[in-house]
Amino acid sequence: MNTTRESNPSKLMASDNAASLSTRVFEQLEESILSGRIKPGESLIELKLSEQLGVSRTPVREAIRMLEQKGLVQIIPNKGAVVLGISEKDLEDIYTIRMYIEGLASRLAAANITDEQIRELSELVDLQEFYSLKQSTSHIKDLDSRFHEKIYEYSNNRTLQHTLSDLHHMVVRYRQLSFAAEGRAEKAIEEHRQILQALARHDQDAAEKLTVQHISNAKDNLLQVVKAQKSLPNDQKE
Repeated sequence: MNTTRESNPSKLMASDNAASLSTRVFEQLEESILSGRIKPGESLIELKLSEQLGVSRTPVREAIRMLEQKGLVQIIPNKGAVVLGISEKDLEDIYTIRMYIEGLASRLAAANITDEQIRELSELVDLQEFYSLKQSTSHIKDLDSRFHEKIYEYSNNRTLQHTLSDLHHMVVRYRQLSFAAEGRAEKAIEEHRQILQALARHDQDAAEKLTVQHISNAKDNLLQVVKAQKSLPNDQKE
C-alpha cells in the first residue's frame, strides 16, 4: 500500500521544495566559485550566506555539502567550509579528460552527422570569424561553447554529452582567460574549421584526431596563461 505518499502530500511537497532550494543555492554558490567571485581560501559562513541569499541555514548547509562532494570546498573542523576552487592540477586533469572523450564525441558525430547539422556548425564558425575581425573575445568564446556543445549533441550519446557539458562548465572562467591570449582565438577558429571539414567528410579518424589536438592546444595555451598570471604582482592579477 502507498499510504505514506498519499497520506503526507504536504510533507513530500516541503521535502521537494527544500531539495529544490538547496539545488538553487548550490548552483548560485558554484557559479560564484567557478567565476572567481568567491576566491580560493575564502570561508563559506552558513549564517552570512543565509542572510545574503534570503534562505534558512538548512539549504545553505546542504548546498555546501554538495560543493564538497564536487571538490570545490573542503570542510575543516572548527573552521567550516573553505573554498578550494579549481587548481592548476585540476585544469590539467579536466583538459586531459576532455581530450579523449571529446575526441570520442567527434568520432561518434562524424558517423551520422546530417547536412543540416553541418550547416549549423558552419554558421557558428563563420560567426566566430566575423567576431574575430571585430576582436570581440566574449562573442568568440560564447560561439566556441556552442560549437562544442553541438558536437556533444550530435554524438547522440547522452552520457557523453552530460559529462562533457559539466567539464566545460567547470572551466568557463579560465576559457575566457585563454581566449584573451594573443593569437589563440584565431588559432581556435582555424582548428574548428578543420574539425568541421572532417565531420562533413564523415571522416571519423580525422575528426577524432583533430579534436584531440584542438583540446591539447587549448590546454597548453591555458596553462601558460595561468602560469603567467601567477607571476604577476597581486594588484595586476584578474
